[in-house]
Amino acid sequence: MPAEFVTYTKNVFIPVTNMCRNNCAYCGFRREIGAEDAYLTAPAEAKATLARAASLGCVEALFTYGDAPADARFAGQLEKLGYSSLTAYVSDLSRYAISVGMLPHTNGGVLPIKDLEELAGLNASMGLMLETTAKSLPAHRLSPLKDPEVRLRFIEEAGRRRIPFTTGILVGIGETWDDREESLRAIADVHRRHDHIQEVIVQNFVPKPHIRMANVAPPTPADMVQVIRLAREILPADISVQAPPNLTDHLEEFIAAGAEDIGGISPVTRDYINPECAWPTLDELKARGLKLRERLPVYPKYVRRGWYGKAVKPLIEKYADKEGYCA
Repeated sequence: MPAEFVTYTKNVFIPVTNMCRNNCAYCGFRREIGAEDAYLTAPAEAKATLARAASLGCVEALFTYGDAPADARFAGQLEKLGYSSLTAYVSDLSRYAISVGMLPHTNGGVLPIKDLEELAGLNASMGLMLETTAKSLPAHRLSPLKDPEVRLRFIEEAGRRRIPFTTGILVGIGETWDDREESLRAIADVHRRHDHIQEVIVQNFVPKPHIRMANVAPPTPADMVQVIRLAREILPADISVQAPPNLTDHLEEFIAAGAEDIGGISPVTRDYINPECAWPTLDELKARGLKLRERLPVYPKYVRRGWYGKAVKPLIEKYADKEGYCA
């Protein structure tokens, strides 16, 4: 049965860096260190974007980057910006986001535990896409930290620390239907142990001309409807199923199949992972008949429990209504 309303966050997307230790065959975002179009977003640029977003009423500051390259050249770039590590840089950006009235949500790959703990104190919630439990996919041949056991361990560590968490599966990267079911069951199992998974993104692969999987056909809308139904069947009822609204023309069908959330909608920044897929505006979504409800990047259940970083407590108390949504 479709949800009474569909939730979303009003956010800003800060792509901290497009350099990554992994090299996935489906990724159009990642660049090699030293490439002409590789970047580490300058602090002044990131803070200016955060300030602009705050002025437009954005509540979530989404910091996204892949697994940090273990390379002296990358470390040298950070040092030139005045930071000892990527986590130190993201911590500084998180503190700035909080100072202008925004709640950080960091999705930064598989982090060392000390880095996870440092960022947890500054974040409303955190995330890491599981993508799939399928092992040895050709798409992940050059991606050591896409080992599903590594990623599940990290999600589990977040649960042990009571970090409200977003994860998800990527559909159409070479996995089978059995893999999809196994991936969803693995997420459900972790949640039953730690009760910290707030949402699961069911995301469809979108081909791009310049990637190694450019000629791989994406999942059909019918496939996605079936995966969303499977997710709603397998996942505990207190986990929200999210369908990104900019990656499909069939959002209403996905909602009818069981998706309850559409994630971040930004009036400021594009989807840097899929830049060809523009966000719909809130007015456009409402005109299509969607009943929307704004939420915080930490879900109501965890707002009520106080499961979020100490640094964001004053903002959450300011923004949350009695039910834990965005007032």
